[in-house]
Amino acid sequence: MWPCGGRRQRRFGGVALLLLVLWLLARRYYPCLPPVVSEPCENAVVHRFNWSELVPLRLWGRTLGLQTEHSQFLLEGMPFRIFGGSVHYFRVPREYWEDRMLKMKACGLNTLTTYVPWNLHEQTRGKFDFSENLDLQAFLSLAAKNGLWVILRPGPYICSEWDLGGLPSWLLQDPEMQLRTTYKGFTEAVDAYFDHLMPIVVPLQYKRGGPIIAVQVENEYGSYAKDPNYMAYVKRALLSRGIVELLMTSDNKNGLSFGLVEGALATVNFQKLEPGVLKYLDTVQRDQPKMVMEYWTGWFDNWGGPHYVFDADEMVNTVASILKLGASINLYMFHGGTNFGFMNGALKTDEYKSDVTSYDYDAVLTEAGDYTSKFFKLRQLFSTIIGQPLPLPPMIESKASYGAILLHQYISLWDVLPSLVQPIKSEFPVNMENLQLNDSSGQSYGYVLYETVIFGGGHLHSRDHVRDRAQVFVNTMYVGELDYNTVELSLPEGQGFRQLRLLVENRGRVNYGLALNEQRKGLIGDIFLNKTPLRNFKIYSLEMKPDFLKSLRHTAGWSAVPDYFVGPAFFRGRLWIEHQPQDTFLKLQGWEKGVVFVNGHNLGRYWKIGPQETLYLPGPWLQKGSNEIIIFEERTAGRIIQSVDIPYLGRTQYVD
Repeated sequence: MWPCGGRRQRRFGGVALLLLVLWLLARRYYPCLPPVVSEPCENAVVHRFNWSELVPLRLWGRTLGLQTEHSQFLLEGMPFRIFGGSVHYFRVPREYWEDRMLKMKACGLNTLTTYVPWNLHEQTRGKFDFSENLDLQAFLSLAAKNGLWVILRPGPYICSEWDLGGLPSWLLQDPEMQLRTTYKGFTEAVDAYFDHLMPIVVPLQYKRGGPIIAVQVENEYGSYAKDPNYMAYVKRALLSRGIVELLMTSDNKNGLSFGLVEGALATVNFQKLEPGVLKYLDTVQRDQPKMVMEYWTGWFDNWGGPHYVFDADEMVNTVASILKLGASINLYMFHGGTNFGFMNGALKTDEYKSDVTSYDYDAVLTEAGDYTSKFFKLRQLFSTIIGQPLPLPPMIESKASYGAILLHQYISLWDVLPSLVQPIKSEFPVNMENLQLNDSSGQSYGYVLYETVIFGGGHLHSRDHVRDRAQVFVNTMYVGELDYNTVELSLPEGQGFRQLRLLVENRGRVNYGLALNEQRKGLIGDIFLNKTPLRNFKIYSLEMKPDFLKSLRHTAGWSAVPDYFVGPAFFRGRLWIEHQPQDTFLKLQGWEKGVVFVNGHNLGRYWKIGPQETLYLPGPWLQKGSNEIIIFEERTAGRIIQSVDIPYLGRTQYVD
């Protein structure tokens, strides 16, 4: 009997010990479970969360994923709050991806959100690029390595103040194209793109051992809502290709009810916490957790406007209020980065306004990844909620001031054309997207020069067919500009036949609103001289891609810059660096409007109308020794540019 009784006692003791361990684990992950000794669970909404085990590299044997249960999220069956931040891999040099992620962790965030830009991954129809700075798999794997979950926002439309909202411009070759609908030409292109994108994404889902816990269906469709069948199509396109994680939608309050799709959790976007905005989610979906997918930490800038800033204290107080209401949150943006190249978007409401190169956004980190007061205020807030110590913030990278850089050589655009650009001949003007270039995918970005022969002068009228801005020349003499506001010019009289040249810049396609189908660039229709449409054009594509720059570098005709010269022209100089290169900012005081290239990298546009006055130059794009700088200046050129260690984004104005 004693041996049997001993075994029974040991068995009961083991069960008791197991129950105690299970209870302790439950207390760890379920802070508001009733304890053995009754005590109040204080602050049941903003209690302290301990997510030390809820990180990608520590959760093995996963089965459940991110789920919704009444008013809360569960991750592998454990209560979970999404503290997210947006960082876009395509706006940040690859060498800095991990730095930005470590700063997210140090701020107290547990989730990274990113868009996926179709127009970068498939710049030419049927040719896909997921390499180097577009290596999405590497970016998402790096997030997992650094303990961040991922909410993926694959579009196909992303908005994001990005050219055409991330849609490739070659879609607009079809004159009947209806973007963001179930129009056959659009869905066939989306299907082909998803066929290449999803095999990269699917293995990185939570249930496959990856960091992706949720996937967004399209983006802010409630503000577009042209096709009631479209959202269901996008959802099917995701599910049929192996997406198994929680689906979400994202809309502002006014678009919520129009952007829903069955089976996806609706989330809301805003900056100011209006009374009842989160409760409004209950009117479109009952008994579900609430999430702010885009809490706007700042705002973007347009050329000719101010640099917008959003008060740090107001921002943090609003975040605290959102959390007290039990909602999850994603900070858009945590780090904005840069619209390198020609990729900025635009707005078209009463008038067309293109976005600046910087996507600093007055976000939690600056354009160059430095801390702001918002970072430290948010870190303090999140540290009061999270039940484990936050990592120390990484050291910031020092910035360099390399001083004045002399642009000592130049070559006129008119001298470059015969040797570097083969013109397309056409009786009629052809818009940029329909030029027979790039394996019949047309031209996406940059400039187009239209050249024809005229006899005499007179009245030149665009009939509002210039997209977006044209400099007009007779031979090489500058006459004026045509754009949305100026549609006519007087051409001087002259003897004999002369060349009329229109250098047209695509300043960026609209990325939000109902005008997406109208974003063809260049000359989109006839130009009239004395009421007669002009004919017989030579059309020069000036995309300024790396191959063009390489040819330009070796072309004959570069000469010393004279004391005064008016563009359009290319200017060249050298920056010599003795030690390890560091980030810097290029200030172009005395220059008017154009584009800067450093070692073949397109830093983006500058324009004297501001607000932005410096261009961000990442240190990894520089090298010890000689660094080549090429500037394409449209009009008035300076002789030097300045490398400075502090950015200047223009006069500030607080967001209303």
